[in-house]
Amino acid sequence: MPDILTTASIEVVSWFDPRAVALREAMDAEIGPRYAGRLLDVDPIEAERMANALAVDPATIPVTIIATVDGRPVGHAALRDLGPEFEGSLEVKRVFVAADVRGSGVSRLLMAELERLGAAAGARRLILQTGDRQPEAVALYERIGYTRIPTYPPYLPITFSQCFAKAIDG
Repeated sequence: MPDILTTASIEVVSWFDPRAVALREAMDAEIGPRYAGRLLDVDPIEAERMANALAVDPATIPVTIIATVDGRPVGHAALRDLGPEFEGSLEVKRVFVAADVRGSGVSRLLMAELERLGAAAGARRLILQTGDRQPEAVALYERIGYTRIPTYPPYLPITFSQCFAKAIDG
């Protein structure tokens, strides 16, 4: 694989930027089927609670970034403000890298930029939630210094959540 990082760039965009929307749709199309079986025996009320826990209100997203390579959008990530009970923390959301550029360092580039932007916004740590059917995400987060933490709201209804945190210089 050519050295993609020499031509990759990060751009801060709106949550509603069509490129960001398309990358999140690609993520949903890939990740959704991994968890489809998890909802087969779930009570409809519990399924709705889980869906609500995973929903993202764009008003809570102060930062959305995309990675591009030669002008093509290949990665997405965002930061979310979970409110006063999480003061000093921002949450990493919707990290996704297109399949054809995985392993090139784009995900590490996105995460480093989120850490820089989070620190610039005054955060002292970043937190995140992922699921147990995303081992590649877990491996990335552990490789770049995130440590496991207990499941936090709003993810308590999602029993297969795996949560992480990393202190950043704010």
